[in-house]
Amino acid sequence: MIVIDDGSTDNTSTVALEAGADKVVRHPHRRGLAQAFQRGLDEALRLGADIVVNIDADGQYRGEDIPALVQPILAGTAEIVIGDRKPGTLSHFSPAKRSFQALGSAVVRTASGLNVHDAVSGFRAYSREAALRLFVAPLFSYTVQTLVQAGKLGLAVTSVPIVARETTRPSRLQKNMRHFMTQQAVVLARTYVTYEPVKTFLGIAAPFLLVGVILLARVIFLGLLRNGQFANVPSLIGGTISLLIGLLLCVTAIIGDRIRENRRLLEEILYRLRRAEVPR
Repeated sequence: MIVIDDGSTDNTSTVALEAGADKVVRHPHRRGLAQAFQRGLDEALRLGADIVVNIDADGQYRGEDIPALVQPILAGTAEIVIGDRKPGTLSHFSPAKRSFQALGSAVVRTASGLNVHDAVSGFRAYSREAALRLFVAPLFSYTVQTLVQAGKLGLAVTSVPIVARETTRPSRLQKNMRHFMTQQAVVLARTYVTYEPVKTFLGIAAPFLLVGVILLARVIFLGLLRNGQFANVPSLIGGTISLLIGLLLCVTAIIGDRIRENRRLLEEILYRLRRAEVPR
């Protein structure tokens, strides 16, 4: 059992050791949830873990559910298992929170290509291979980020139902629901663009290209009707600007694709280095 003390100002490290933790890793200052999660993965791998389970420290999740969580990995049917709280059925979640959870998970399913219904669950199990493959950027949270990564890396992900207890203390991660949703949306957008730059930028470019072509076609068509007098200046300027923006976005998509390919090679190098460093 590894406890990551992310720069706490209380007696967390001592209490954790007294309660039976095998190891406490303490950050001298707060680095955020994503980096704390990555540190936990790295420490578990260094200790030779075959399966890594991460659990939030707010008391929401039960240790008794760990056997069910690791079972799909032991059976060889999954590399990552999400503890599904069935948030739509939780009575201690407000109707607004249940709705936002459902919407957010639907967006993550679309972005990642994974059939996950509790995208922000903080109770998960990872096989050794999955833990070696994942590398979390220092953003707001790891939950959405790792799901998009897993989907793009082709890792097998499944969910198992778990019991979620009500927590009474305020969240240390989010200020309010709006802050949480905004930050998660930023993480999702940045991660998706990293792995799918062509789809992202061509999708944005398409409306500009369409508008530009339509406006310029209108200028040409009206000019031909007027015996070569091309006088529709607003459409000409608007169409030209729109077409240029679309073409610039297409160039950005090509550059992004080259950067993505370079990232893929760096991820493979990082994976091999991490695999060589951890006990076999």
